[in-house]
Amino acid sequence: MKDKKTKSRGLGETRRKKMLEWLREEGSGRVQVLAKAFGVSEVTIRQDLEKLEAENHVVREHGGAYLKSVPEQVRAMTLEHQENREAKHKIGLAAAALVQDGETIILDSGSTTTEVAANLFGRKEITVITNALNIALMLGGDRNFDVHMTGGHFKAPTLSLSGERSADYFNGLYARRLFLATAALDIKHGLSYPSLSDIAVKQAMMKSAESICLVADSSKIGLRSFCVLGGLEQVDMLVTDSGITREQQQQIEDIGVEVIIAS
Repeated sequence: MKDKKTKSRGLGETRRKKMLEWLREEGSGRVQVLAKAFGVSEVTIRQDLEKLEAENHVVREHGGAYLKSVPEQVRAMTLEHQENREAKHKIGLAAAALVQDGETIILDSGSTTTEVAANLFGRKEITVITNALNIALMLGGDRNFDVHMTGGHFKAPTLSLSGERSADYFNGLYARRLFLATAALDIKHGLSYPSLSDIAVKQAMMKSAESICLVADSSKIGLRSFCVLGGLEQVDMLVTDSGITREQQQQIEDIGVEVIIAS
């Protein structure tokens, strides 16, 4: 009986961790949607949200909950995910160095792709297509950047536009390179994300790009998230930091992906 209770408690903790990842990506969640996504009852979801509220992560409201940090974060135009900033800065610098004057590029939303954008200044005649509001505002005032934004549903934690309308924007578009973000990178199971709404957008971006450059700090390697985008073989290049192990690098290169380690 004790082992059964311990196992049940562990499953609940794992589920709440994944639920918090979902909320950190989406900003909010409805009880009905969360129950369906996690395969548990609405009563269980309400109990989970009560615990997350007690831990000061979320604020419950009728029918769901929202991430507590969202209102202040959006007003300040900052991103929810701010961990590993030094590694992301180095990755952004190395990835931006790949961009040549006159190119058309796609910049996915996220803290690492934001670092790529921040290091593009000095390039000339760059066309940027992005679903990230913060990136559009960062580059849009510089005459060297012709910035285009997708439509879609606004996601507060990532300051981005998502959903089918955002994905449809890429129909008929061509870009030299896509800088793709990820939440988790597992060598066997591929790329995955906390949010289902992002998958269609990322797939559309990938179809529009001649070359796909994945930008991800090494802490994401070996992780798996909620929604799978597909295998690593879909990307041409990974720009990461020195935290990647030699074994991980070799496994990724064996798939056919070039690995650039930012220093």
